[in-house]
Amino acid sequence: MVSQIQPPTQPEVIYPDSDGQPVANNTIQFGWIVEIKQNIEWLFADDPNVFVAGDLFWYPVEGRNKIVNAPDVLVVLGRPKGDRLCYQQWKEEGVAPQVVFEILSPSNTQTEMDKKLLFYDRYGVEEYYIYDPDQNNLRGWLRSEDGLDVIPLMEDWVSPRLKIRFDRSSEGLQLYRPDGERFLTYTEISRNAEQERQRAELAEQARRDAIPRLLQMNLSIEQIAQALALSVEEVQSLAQE
Repeated sequence: MVSQIQPPTQPEVIYPDSDGQPVANNTIQFGWIVEIKQNIEWLFADDPNVFVAGDLFWYPVEGRNKIVNAPDVLVVLGRPKGDRLCYQQWKEEGVAPQVVFEILSPSNTQTEMDKKLLFYDRYGVEEYYIYDPDQNNLRGWLRSEDGLDVIPLMEDWVSPRLKIRFDRSSEGLQLYRPDGERFLTYTEISRNAEQERQRAELAEQARRDAIPRLLQMNLSIEQIAQALALSVEEVQSLAQE
């Protein structure tokens, strides 16, 4: 009896989701990362196929776990929202992040940034932006037929993919949404959300207070529901409270 020789089993490739390093080296860098990521998420909140992440490991080549980078912010148009331990491109229909942001800190070296540029050029990034908050220096690259080319003038530059505008004034960088509204800080976003919550609570209380008065005016449940943009069931429930 001739036994068949089984091919050797290939070891499973592990794709780490962390290198043990902090997301940012200082509060300024972290603030910029959060601001850009959250505002872009807000911008595309209604589009289920725009994935935005911060400091997420991106593996472009299956089986090659040494080929990896973790952009400060990456944007992938055409891939669904949702949590990921890392971005494995072959599991994402081969779609590479189209837009990448890096925020410099004093610890970043020129060699490190040169390697990042080569990585993003090689693996398909279409737009690459670097901002140095200490020097208020903004640089950008845009993909052409020959790869990533330097954008010669960044003042009032508009991202082809995101449609956001870059405004680098003497006071620092400002980013603007397509509707002209500027990007908000995390504190401003939180404050706005709290104000919206309070307005909603006040509006709800005003409707509750209006129901008894309208009932005293001999309006029917159906008329009150129509006037207050509520369902008949909601009016009946509120009237019984």
